[in-house]
Amino acid sequence: MARYHFKNHHYLRIGHQPTLKKVVNDRRALLDEATEIMPAMRELVEDEFRRGAGTPVVPFPRDGAEVPDTPRLTLVVAEPEAEWTGSASPRENIAEWTKQRGKSPRLYPGSLVWCIKKPGRDLREKVELWLAWRRVGREITEGTLGGNFDRTDRAGIRSQVATAEEAAKEEVCGGYQFAVIADHQEADGLRTIDLGAGHSSSGETLCGRVISVLKSAALLNESVGAGYIDRNWLPALKESGTWPLTSLRQSFLNGSLTRLLDPDTILRSKIVEFIEKGDFGLASGRKPDGTYERIWFREPVTADEVAFESGVFLLTKARAQALKVGVPEPAPDPQAGASCTGARTGSRI
Repeated sequence: MARYHFKNHHYLRIGHQPTLKKVVNDRRALLDEATEIMPAMRELVEDEFRRGAGTPVVPFPRDGAEVPDTPRLTLVVAEPEAEWTGSASPRENIAEWTKQRGKSPRLYPGSLVWCIKKPGRDLREKVELWLAWRRVGREITEGTLGGNFDRTDRAGIRSQVATAEEAAKEEVCGGYQFAVIADHQEADGLRTIDLGAGHSSSGETLCGRVISVLKSAALLNESVGAGYIDRNWLPALKESGTWPLTSLRQSFLNGSLTRLLDPDTILRSKIVEFIEKGDFGLASGRKPDGTYERIWFREPVTADEVAFESGVFLLTKARAQALKVGVPEPAPDPQAGASCTGARTGSRI
């Protein structure tokens, strides 16, 4: 029986190492593309993105129809065989699927964060090596490999399998290097963010790393302040001092204003806070004379009253004060609030 030398906790059969290495390479050469390599790559990538994810994850959509149109921030993971080079493909597909869900225009393109792999075969090679070691380990356990392998031998193989699996996971974190988001200021409507090098052992989840980078780039926030909304008040609505909540909400969903992790929940709770503090007012039931059936300002308001409907309006502080003393608002511009393209992005919240 050949003996082992122990170094750095790895078990190597010195006399048989070349033979074992050849066996691993032989098993790697026998791996089937369709039934073993690609399914393993996809499963590993999906598992790493879902691990500890704090936001919905949509793995490997075949077309835009498979990507939900939801206001909540969503990570869309491109298949591992796709690579981001900045060239026409797959950029054209992502641009189209960001704008359209099937044949219907998206209501919430700004909620999508596409995650896509850098060019190269590193992920595939590491997955192949992991699968080969795993097959060798299985053959040793089943006694079909041949040769004399005792308990120490098997522990060494298990260590190699675990090391190869960890290397494959590490490559998922480092390989999915790009996030792509909607940006109407770009020619094709897309903006690319380099996520930098990632490490699975750093304690940060892959989903968490994407969100952290977006926050660092001022492209995503957990909350929003009254000053941010005031500075980005839609120019066409400045004179009236009223902003329909449907339009305000949409500006946070189409990329015109900062992205929020869960826009509906965050906006509703913050508007309640703004009204009670007197930063803004809230009104509903507009009358022909420019007044409202109900106005809230510096008073408690329930979250149920903050309805994202065309008949509910956020009021500037000055407009709320004027309406409270009976001064009607100016006649509304029928086009005002129809578009949020005048809103600015990237401002501090």
